[in-house]
Amino acid sequence: MTAPHAAAVQPPPARRRRRRWRWRWLRRGGLAAAAVLLAMLLLDRLFPLHLPAPDTGSTVVLARDGSPLRAFADGDGVWRYPVTAKQVSPRYLQALLNYEDRWFYRHPGVNPYALLRGLSGGLVHGRIVSGGSTLTMQVARIVQPIPHSFAGKLVQVFRALQLEAHLSKAEILALYLDRAPFGGNIEGVEAASWAYLGKPSRQLSQAEAALLAVLPQAPSRLRPDRHPEAARRARDKVLARLRDLGVWSEAQVRDAAIEPVVARSLRTPLSAALLAERLHEAHPGARRLFSTLDADLQRAAEDRVTAYLARLPPRTSAALLVVDNATLEARVYVGSALFADPDRLGHVDMVRSPRSPGSTLKPFLYGLALDDGLIDSQSLLVDAPQDFGGYRPGNFDQAFGGPVSVAEALQRSLNVPAVDVLDRVGPTRFVARLAAGGIDLGLPPGAAPNLSIILGGAATRLENLVGAYTAFANGGIAGTPRYLPTQPAQPRRLLSPGAAWIVRDMLATNPAEVEGAPLAGSATQGGALAWKTGTSYGYRDAWAIGVGDRWTLGVWIGRPDGTPSPGQYGAVTALPLLFQVAAMLPGNASHYADRRPASVQATDICWPLGGAVAATPPGLCHQRRQAWTLDGIVPPSFAERDLGAWSSGLLSLRVDGQGRRLSATCHGAGEHAVQLARWPALATPWLDAAERVRSAVPPLAPQCVPDGLNAAAPLRIAGLAPGALLRQAPNSREPLRVTLQALGAAGTVQWLLNSRLAAASEGDAPVQLALPQTGDYTVTALAPSGAWTSVAFRVAGRGVRSE
Repeated sequence: MTAPHAAAVQPPPARRRRRRWRWRWLRRGGLAAAAVLLAMLLLDRLFPLHLPAPDTGSTVVLARDGSPLRAFADGDGVWRYPVTAKQVSPRYLQALLNYEDRWFYRHPGVNPYALLRGLSGGLVHGRIVSGGSTLTMQVARIVQPIPHSFAGKLVQVFRALQLEAHLSKAEILALYLDRAPFGGNIEGVEAASWAYLGKPSRQLSQAEAALLAVLPQAPSRLRPDRHPEAARRARDKVLARLRDLGVWSEAQVRDAAIEPVVARSLRTPLSAALLAERLHEAHPGARRLFSTLDADLQRAAEDRVTAYLARLPPRTSAALLVVDNATLEARVYVGSALFADPDRLGHVDMVRSPRSPGSTLKPFLYGLALDDGLIDSQSLLVDAPQDFGGYRPGNFDQAFGGPVSVAEALQRSLNVPAVDVLDRVGPTRFVARLAAGGIDLGLPPGAAPNLSIILGGAATRLENLVGAYTAFANGGIAGTPRYLPTQPAQPRRLLSPGAAWIVRDMLATNPAEVEGAPLAGSATQGGALAWKTGTSYGYRDAWAIGVGDRWTLGVWIGRPDGTPSPGQYGAVTALPLLFQVAAMLPGNASHYADRRPASVQATDICWPLGGAVAATPPGLCHQRRQAWTLDGIVPPSFAERDLGAWSSGLLSLRVDGQGRRLSATCHGAGEHAVQLARWPALATPWLDAAERVRSAVPPLAPQCVPDGLNAAAPLRIAGLAPGALLRQAPNSREPLRVTLQALGAAGTVQWLLNSRLAAASEGDAPVQLALPQTGDYTVTALAPSGAWTSVAFRVAGRGVRSE
């Protein structure tokens, strides 16, 4: 039973022979495959694949939306913008894969059918006609030069297999997208899209996608900027292939074929060149740097600055910085007017170059004085020649205005009142507060903070000023402008919210008429922009800084080498450009007035004493003004310094029935006490007759001992009679000159001609004044004690020589 059964289950001899043959064939095939595999592993070890290092190559600095601002070529001078398949238009990927390699995701790096077709064609024609290369094989040739020969084709096949073994399909495709040649020194589809078409690859149309898909086949011969017709024919070939494959419809291809091949001259983006250079230097290993800039605003601002530069003297440069108040991120950064202009030193970044700030620090000084309780917005200051321990500042136009408010002093950028306030705050403390707020002032080696700082006697940077000015929009908190999203803002408390609001209100309600004002009759568009100008000594730097609800922006204009530009100053040079840039920024509406802090109150105050109207007797309130006060503090007017003649402020006296002054041991009929509100002595020449009478000290009663209130010797101007008529000599080319003396003066006498400082003399030494024009003049002599006198006269036309 066993044998027959065993014989029944045995296969026939022929079947057994076939099984043995198959087993031997499989064993031999497996051995062959193993041998091939071992050979490939050995070759892979002997001839390793050299892939580009991920942290080397060109660097691109991008705007916040991914638009390239500037690219830095790699060591071989190649421009390349890294991009991933997800960042490229799907149209381009459709065109590329369906035209170049339909089976990219299915083959192991080599398409045997396409390869055999290419080799057979080569045997027939004696040369490679159709290479049959897959995308992987093209990447193999891109990452390593391989000769176009049969031997080279074998090497290319081997390298393609290596790529597939070491990389994923996504990584291989990324290499192609980044490194495919597109003509010139442009590699990668993103660089090509920007260089030829001026747009990112994610925005490609179907015609543009087809063009860039075929361009790497012959980058020199198909360059659209040089050979548009050849490029069009190649593009249409791609479109036809995609239509035949059913990837794109007939209508889509027909519309795409109508689109002309238009390419601009091959160039790489060069926007915000100096910021891009700055970021590249700070992050040399980064390949993609996303900045905070807005690409559209940046380009518009650069065009605006370039156009504005045409009105300025040769070799003049400009810088502009716009910061978003909410985030402190810079949206516009123009480091120089023309980056490639050597005459203008366009390579010098004036956003971060130390320069004299002129008067741009004054808002911080008045803000600090507000926080100290020294002033309110309408406190009485004196704009007159003053001596601060040997330092005698003058105003920009050499004119003086006498009694002025804090708001007026700030809006008109008057120098003497600012120095007066700084002298009371203290220059060392002021510098320390600025440093805490982000403004590090550069002083000469070994120099200590002094009063000249408030007039530009130090150095700072545009970016520091703009960062500090954001405090006027952010409740007194300043910060550092940010150029990368990862950069810290470093917020710092610079002023209280109330002080910041009051200063901004004073700057936003400036009534001054200046060139470049956006509206006739108003330089501020109803307070939408609070602004301050500045000019450094010798017309070397012109500044304008503006603050709105959303933006803080700063403009610097001058010559980077520090050469003076006479006649170019903040109000006429930098301010018009500031207004132009502010007008093009979105979100210009201003609502700061609706957000007044609770610490700020509107209070009616009195001049000259400075107290609140409610606490001042009516007879002592000579002028009534509405002021912004902080924390309920209404500070009195500053006490005068170094006065030997009389005291300012509230003066209590005893007078007799005839109103004559009684000294300490003197008495008279009808004796009673009176109070006088005295104006500062240095302000007296600018008061009208009624104000002088109201604050004048009554005459001393005859029987009384002098009390010192009339200690100042009276001044008299010698050399010119009141109401005199002067006429220049006939046929004279020289301006008329008069020689005067201040009799009865001690110390330095300041001579004002129509309220402008004209000369200074010591004691009764003579002084000569030039009178170049005809008209009415008033000359005033002002002594350090506050004593003064003036003479009005007239200069007529040239006399006629009598025959």
